Amino acid sequence: MSRLPQWVGGLGAGLTRIAQRLEDQRRRAEAAVGESDPEELRRAGHAAGPRAPHDDTYAGAYAGVRTDDGSPDAPGAADTPDDAHRQPDSVPAPPTYAPAVAPRPDPVAAVPWGVRVAAEVSWRLLLLAGTIWVLAKVITSIQLVVLAFVAALLITALLQPTVAWLKRRGVPRGLATALTFIAGFVIMGLVGWFVVWQVQDNIDSVSRRIQEGITELKGWLLNSPFHVTEDQINNIAKNLQDAVGANTEAITSAGLEGVTVVLEVLTGILLAMFTTLFLLYDGRRIWNWFLKLVPSAAREGVAGAGPRAWRTLTAYVRGTVIVALIDAIFIGIGIYFLDVPLAVPLAVFIFLFAFIPLVGAVVSGALACVVALVTQGVFAALMVLAVVLAVQQIEGHILQPFILGRAVRVHPLAVILSVAAGGLVAGIGGAVVAVPLVAVTNTVVGYLRSYSREQALRMTPPPHGATALDVAPTQPKGSAPQD
Repeated sequence: MSRLPQWVGGLGAGLTRIAQRLEDQRRRAEAAVGESDPEELRRAGHAAGPRAPHDDTYAGAYAGVRTDDGSPDAPGAADTPDDAHRQPDSVPAPPTYAPAVAPRPDPVAAVPWGVRVAAEVSWRLLLLAGTIWVLAKVITSIQLVVLAFVAALLITALLQPTVAWLKRRGVPRGLATALTFIAGFVIMGLVGWFVVWQVQDNIDSVSRRIQEGITELKGWLLNSPFHVTEDQINNIAKNLQDAVGANTEAITSAGLEGVTVVLEVLTGILLAMFTTLFLLYDGRRIWNWFLKLVPSAAREGVAGAGPRAWRTLTAYVRGTVIVALIDAIFIGIGIYFLDVPLAVPLAVFIFLFAFIPLVGAVVSGALACVVALVTQGVFAALMVLAVVLAVQQIEGHILQPFILGRAVRVHPLAVILSVAAGGLVAGIGGAVVAVPLVAVTNTVVGYLRSYSREQALRMTPPPHGATALDVAPTQPKGSAPQD
């Protein structure tokens, strides 16, 4: 009985050594399999159950630990030297004490919605402004050609109904175009010649009356309560003469520039005449050629907007000519009966300035009042002002709504801004063509908006079932009408 505990202890120690040896053999086998096939090793590890990871960290932790029989107890102590340099199969998880860092948000999401919208709108507006600026520069560089072409369009819109009327009466297209073209430009030439003849015929009397008016003004200043002396008036006159003498060179260069302007005007008139002739004769073919330049996706909309824009332009030109003619006749009659000189030239100027809405009427009326003031006195000037205001009121409230109608609907603010912009860009010619350009643009934009809306409705699939009955314009047969 005394040897029983010793025998049991020896048996336990032997079983422990046997288990340790079996474990060492299993580790060596796993190491050999891992070097040949890592996938096989992972399958064996999963089949054996969870165990401590085999890496250098744990190997260092168990270094130097041995069993009773002197065999190494560390898992990596019995490994070969090549096993020490082998990389681990997976990266270990970070320690629990590592600080948590929140990911940075997307820069686009960090910008507020309002700022993003403002930025999107801003760069589009900048691009549009740059395009308009470049277009204005190009138009300014070829200003003569652009104004001649626009003037030809306006004259064609005025003469084209006559060509169409002659063609409906059986006149050939070429003959109808030639007759209309010749008659139109002959009438415009006769009007211009008549104005020049009247100015030359009355220039002496007007100059004499202007001198008389200056003498009267000088006498009024001497007797006025402003205490103006004759020496002060003479000094003012002498200063004016000195200024004219000192700027003789500038006046001479201005005269040379005036000759250049006359040549440019003649060139523009000839270019406008030839452009008008071809537009009257072959306008439809030119329009069809222009449609071929438009992209196919937008060709149908442009083809529909073109005729409507032309009708708007034709209505504007014809209505403006009729209104201007009525203004010139009635104001000219009033000036004639008030015995104001240059009544006919002033009436022609009133007719021409009527093509500049709002601004033209003010300028021509002021010119007539100044001529009446200088030649006939204050009472005549006040009477001319009354006549001009009366005719303009009739024009604005009766003639324009009745003659132009709804063909040309432009707000007065748009008229003022367009005339000012046209005058700044291209002078008097730009002020003349600004309003018809705005009217045509308004018509084109309105049509294209309606056209795009209709196209969107056509592309929308039709409703089905009960929805179709709800949106149907008429009730189907046999159904009771809804209240």
